[in-house]
Amino acid sequence: MECCLHGPLGKRKPKFGGAEELRRHPERRARGSRSSPALHWQTRSFTGKARFSLPVSQGGLPVKTPTVVFDLDGTLVDTAPDLVASLNHTIAALDLQPVGYNDLSYLVGHGAKTMIERACKLGGYDLEEKDMPPLMERFIDFYGKTMPGDSKPYPGLVAALDRLRAEGFALAVCTNKMEALAVTLLQKLRLDHYFATIVGGDTFPVRKPDGQHILGTIDKAGGDATRAIMVGDSINDILAARNAAVPSIAVPFGYSDVEIASLSPNHIIQHYEELTPELVTRLLATR
Repeated sequence: MECCLHGPLGKRKPKFGGAEELRRHPERRARGSRSSPALHWQTRSFTGKARFSLPVSQGGLPVKTPTVVFDLDGTLVDTAPDLVASLNHTIAALDLQPVGYNDLSYLVGHGAKTMIERACKLGGYDLEEKDMPPLMERFIDFYGKTMPGDSKPYPGLVAALDRLRAEGFALAVCTNKMEALAVTLLQKLRLDHYFATIVGGDTFPVRKPDGQHILGTIDKAGGDATRAIMVGDSINDILAARNAAVPSIAVPFGYSDVEIASLSPNHIIQHYEELTPELVTRLLATR
C-alpha cells in the first residue's frame, strides 16, 4: 500500500534538505519561488489524471469553471407527446376538447398551472380558482406515473453534454417545470447525473423570465454568473438570460411561439453538434 506523502507505509521519505540541497539542486529554488503571475493555468483532474486545465489564483484556489445552464422542455428533451397527453387527460375531467401539438407554443413554458389555465381558455371554459387544485393534482399524478413516456433527448444532446463535462464545465438545469417533475423526468431518462443542480419553477420565489431564477441556479451549481451561459428555446429563457446579464444560446427546435431569431439571443445553434466548449468559451470572452 502506498501513501501519497511518504511512499510505502512505515518508510517515511526524507525531507527536503535545506540550504545544502538548494546548492546542489538550484532548480528546486525556482520551483518554490513566488515569481509566478497572479493567475496562471494549472492542470487539475477529478480523477487524478490530467484531462483539462482550470485557472488557479495566486492563493492556489481554482477560479470557478464556466457553467452552462439549460432549459428543459423544448431544449434538453422533446416532452411534447407526454405534455399533450397529460394535459388532455386533465381537461377531460371538464369535458373539454383535446389540445393538439400546434397549441404547444401557446401552452408550454410557464409551468403546469398556466398550461392548464390556457388549455381551459382554448376550450372556452371559465376556470374558477376552486377548480385548480384538483386539476393540478390530476395532471401531476398522470404525468408523474407515465413519464418518461415518449419524451426523448434531442439528437446530439448526450454527446454535447459529454463534451462539455469532459472539459470541466459545470452543467445545470433551470426550468419553469415543477422541480420534482423535472428531477423525476431526468432520472428516468438517465440524464440527471450530468447536472450539478436541477432547479424548477417552484424552487425559488421567482421563475423565468426573472433573471434571479438563472442566477440562483448558477449559485446552486457552484458557479459564477460572470462565467455562465444559458441555453434555451423560448422567450422566457432569452429574457431571463438578459435580465441576469448572462449570454444566451437559442435552439430553434423547441416550443417558441415566435421566431427565435427575433428574440436576439447571442447565438443560435441548429443542432447540438454545434454546442462545443470552444463556442461557449468564445461567447464568454465577448462579455
